[in-house]
Amino acid sequence: MSQDPDCLFCRIAAGDIPATVVARTERVVAFRDVAPQAPLHVLVVPVDHHRDVPALAAADPELLAEVTRTAQQVAQELGDGQFRFVFNTGAGVGQSVFHVHGHVLGGRPMGWPPG
Repeated sequence: MSQDPDCLFCRIAAGDIPATVVARTERVVAFRDVAPQAPLHVLVVPVDHHRDVPALAAADPELLAEVTRTAQQVAQELGDGQFRFVFNTGAGVGQSVFHVHGHVLGGRPMGWPPG
């Protein structure tokens, strides 16, 4: 397993920092966002450290698929199954923790385009 001891999400995945975990597998953890932007706002992260979604896709596409399956499971169990799944890649578009994480957003109507 690859982890960064200075990474917030690695530390949450390891259980070193508390979070409201809503789903967990051996390789993925999902927890509630501390500043929710929708009634359902959960972050889904791999336990292994990958900087962003392109890095994860290149290194371990099956793990990216598991992240996506976990997002769907969370949306089904905590919402009505409808959700937006957002990955920010780069500081300029809002990535503030450089450990890949997908935002599961739902529970209200969402417009397009976002932002």
